[in-house]
Amino acid sequence: MDLTVGPNQFFWTAEAVSSFHAGLCDSPAARVVLGELVCSKRLPFWQDAIPPAVEALLAAGKDVALTTLALITLKRERKLTSDLFDMGLPVEINDLSALNHLPAGREFWVGPLVNVYNEGTLRWLARRGARRVCLPPELPLASIAVLAAAARDEGVAVEVWGHGRVPLAISGRCYHARLHDRAKDSCQFVCGDDPDGRDVDTVDGQKFLTVNGVQTLSQSIASMARQVEALREAGVSSLRISPQTGDFAAILAGYADCIANRLSGADLARALVPLVPGGRLSDGAGATGAAWSGG
Repeated sequence: MDLTVGPNQFFWTAEAVSSFHAGLCDSPAARVVLGELVCSKRLPFWQDAIPPAVEALLAAGKDVALTTLALITLKRERKLTSDLFDMGLPVEINDLSALNHLPAGREFWVGPLVNVYNEGTLRWLARRGARRVCLPPELPLASIAVLAAAARDEGVAVEVWGHGRVPLAISGRCYHARLHDRAKDSCQFVCGDDPDGRDVDTVDGQKFLTVNGVQTLSQSIASMARQVEALREAGVSSLRISPQTGDFAAILAGYADCIANRLSGADLARALVPLVPGGRLSDGAGATGAAWSGG
């Protein structure tokens, strides 16, 4: 089992993005997914940081892929998606409409926003050329084990969501803009004010969700720290670690140590609490997805 760093879900400055990617070169991550996942309007602000990041990460021995958007709706977004396949790198598909632009015979990766819930879907994707699939984060362990077995038969590597705010939904509307009484087309990129997303509580103060532009996320930070061995036994090949602000190097190092049995899951979880936004972890080990096996 190893580590994959997924695409950054949030809107950071170009300088912050470049610094983050530079830090990954010396990290224990085996692979990195780059690109804009959430909102195509953000991309011009930091797209020039992508080529040097690709070059540096490849030189550091990392596998690198480029992500599609989670929701492709506009003509220019379809053009951006088509252009990804000309970049000479694996493309991670997070919207199935991207398959319309896939050159014949081209292999690809599948991101966690594609609903791979059963063996039939996984086998269909494998026969279209999928070689790596990150399963949706809501799947229970029993389903993960079944899909991992099917993936092994098809020669496909399976990842699970290992750390980060869980991507729950994507919308045509921008929640961040609406919160500031702005239209989506004149949002003024207010999502950049919340580099880990903006928490939303219920009217009675219960911690609920996090919004990130057009995206809805979990408010708690999903962590498989206490589930590493069970996932390994289920046949999972990689944990996906989603970018966040703060000491991301320490987070990656902790998961790497846990995978290598140098650190227990309980100890890793305790170390993560002060490192994550909001200080709240979840792993769905209970009646709800926000439940935490650590009590």
